[in-house]
Amino acid sequence: MTKVLYSATMSLDGFIAGPGGDMSWLTEHVGGPNPLADDLLDRIGALLVGARSFHGDDPNRGTDKEGAFGGAWKGPQFVLTHRPPADPVPGVTFVDDLERAVTAARAAAGDRYVNVIGANVAAQCLAAGLLDEILVFVAPVLLGDGVRLFDHPGGTRVRLDPVTVAAEPVPAFWMSVRR
Repeated sequence: MTKVLYSATMSLDGFIAGPGGDMSWLTEHVGGPNPLADDLLDRIGALLVGARSFHGDDPNRGTDKEGAFGGAWKGPQFVLTHRPPADPVPGVTFVDDLERAVTAARAAAGDRYVNVIGANVAAQCLAAGLLDEILVFVAPVLLGDGVRLFDHPGGTRVRLDPVTVAAEPVPAFWMSVRR
């Protein structure tokens, strides 16, 4: 069965993007050899992307590394949005309903992962019981403000079980969501 995975690189203080969605901080912390990240890319069958992430700041814009996973991603993308663009985008399907988006992405992924990109979409998947696993790479930087990996005003407890923990080249924590 296809699993839905939220993967992200975050700062040590818990931010996946800086203020205003700034992603420029990320370029100095990704791109080098990382066996866990490299293996992950081969295990992904489709992306489920939030509208802000899809339209947001790409630190590699205008280079050969533009796009998901430093430009290495080549495959179907499903963007959750209530405002699809007027013109089609090759390889991208725009969906306005979370459950339909996850169902379509699962079908496209086959027996591989659906990888979620975007904190808001990941939180929606988690709240709907649709998120199976979380993979976080921890970059050695403090951002102080921005978009949190997971933010639930008023708090909530989500129980996780370890799948994999890696220390090199950066700490990484792969967890399954306990149901």
